[in-house]
Amino acid sequence: MNLPQIELNGLTATVPIVQGAMGIGVSGARLAAAVANEGGIGMISGVNVGYREPDFFNHTFEANLRALVSEIRKARQLAPKGIIGLNLLVAMNQYQELAKAAVDEGIDLIVSGAGLPLKLPGIVRGSKTRIAPIVSSGKASEIVLKYWDRHFDTTADMVVVEGTEAGGHLGYSPEILAGPNKPKLLDTVKEVIEAVKPFGEKFKKHIPVIAGGGIFDGSDIAKCIRAGADGVQMATRFVATDECDADRAYKEAYVNAKEEDIVIIKSPVGMPGRALNNAFIKRVAECGDDIKGCFSCLKGCNPKVAPYCISKALINAVTGKVDDGLIFVGSNVHRVKGIVPVRELIAELKNEAKAALAVC
Repeated sequence: MNLPQIELNGLTATVPIVQGAMGIGVSGARLAAAVANEGGIGMISGVNVGYREPDFFNHTFEANLRALVSEIRKARQLAPKGIIGLNLLVAMNQYQELAKAAVDEGIDLIVSGAGLPLKLPGIVRGSKTRIAPIVSSGKASEIVLKYWDRHFDTTADMVVVEGTEAGGHLGYSPEILAGPNKPKLLDTVKEVIEAVKPFGEKFKKHIPVIAGGGIFDGSDIAKCIRAGADGVQMATRFVATDECDADRAYKEAYVNAKEEDIVIIKSPVGMPGRALNNAFIKRVAECGDDIKGCFSCLKGCNPKVAPYCISKALINAVTGKVDDGLIFVGSNVHRVKGIVPVRELIAELKNEAKAALAVC
């Protein structure tokens, strides 16, 4: 069995790996371009992408808009022939404005989760930008694709399935995550493939289904492909790379992580998330953290009752203040042993996956 390619409505990823987007600032232009140059799909995170701009604290939206355009242009310059995508959370304020700016810049793909991206086709209409929802069940994918079909006469160019072992915000209840019968990723992938199939048939196209959450090595990639997935989404492994846009201290936190350091937290936006139980998490669990000012970045976040500002915590972490910041991780972070170039990582993953697929 050969390693497949991801066919994305006229674009081809020769390596079936989508680099998962990580915000704030963990996956920017450098990482996305490095992955794209190796044949994968490189993703920029659109969450508060303007955190380095000098006017970010006073003019957050304007800074984000300016920085988003800059990151897309930089990624395109670094990887002129690669596939560059953008991840936007539906829960973001100014979601539509940022998506429209990306479309105007010619972004290849917008991947969207943390809610159902029901209005996304209207934003990209008339452009070549491809669209992909992130889902956690066949039912969710069916809801999105039925809406897109009914209201926009279109369908997805790709669907990303995120399982329970993913990092960051998770699309499952705390009860499911803590329970003994968590949905298995490959079962969910098969469920989504069946839910997506009628829409592919109607629009006479193949809709790639991408498996994500806890994918660590080539054997994991092979298992997903054997289950019917067209490729995988991986994030945690790409943090520990030279090209990752985060500070070195952030990457070293991954390398030094132990399995017992991984916890499920309740985000200030009310969603569960997987993170490292570092000094910051322990402190806010005991006494919270004063919120001074608000970036109005996410819907559902009330600074009057939130235990801390998630944007401030993520910015602290990505800029190297790891003991005073939030570090989201996938369930296999403790298996990361060193920081390597993206080229070396992807070559390793490809070789492992090909060897696993060659075994009958």
